[in-house]
Amino acid sequence: MLTLRRMIAGIAFSAAATVVAAGVTAGAVSLAAAPALAAQKDVTLPAGYPERVLGKADAPVTIYEYSSLTCPHCAAFHKETLPKIKEAYIDTGKVKLVMRDFPLDQVALGGALMARCAPEPMYFRLLEVLFANQQTWARANNPLDGMKQYGRLSGMSDDTLNACFKNEALFKQIQDVQAAAQQTFQIQSTPSFVIDGQLYAGSRDFAAFSKIIDGLLPK
Repeated sequence: MLTLRRMIAGIAFSAAATVVAAGVTAGAVSLAAAPALAAQKDVTLPAGYPERVLGKADAPVTIYEYSSLTCPHCAAFHKETLPKIKEAYIDTGKVKLVMRDFPLDQVALGGALMARCAPEPMYFRLLEVLFANQQTWARANNPLDGMKQYGRLSGMSDDTLNACFKNEALFKQIQDVQAAAQQTFQIQSTPSFVIDGQLYAGSRDFAAFSKIIDGLLPK
């Protein structure tokens, strides 16, 4: 069983292989939706879990994104596709994006932990920076030091960062949400998206997302 202490110790030894390994296990594209396993449209969240949402609370369509910070396909989605979705659907109040962590390795788990500790208004901006610079910090000799630099830029003090990487409760919540996603929607790879209770595994372009979203918007 992975503990918080083992994760922190393991990050320093992950280095160069991390992003490459994530690329092998992540992002297998399935253009069709996987069959819904239940009527359930979301997982049951652990008490106190810091939910992070981009968009208006009353948006008619919700996209749950399950992502790993060391996954190259996830980084590509955030750099290339999400900005278009944001402009066309999120900023116009039609869609909200709920970010869920699905870390594929210890480095990604450490990054997810730090991001959830960031000030809420800075969360998505921090994710954007981490994904944009993934090849730099995730493959550094010490990825933990690399990710902390971006944490500081988001307004986190060294005391806050140190407390964050000792936060056993949040560490367990992230793992619990990941396990619930696997059990409820059989998520196996990243990025994966749950939209209206349907699993869409793998990244896709803006046109593919538009087709899904437009089919769910009120007529």
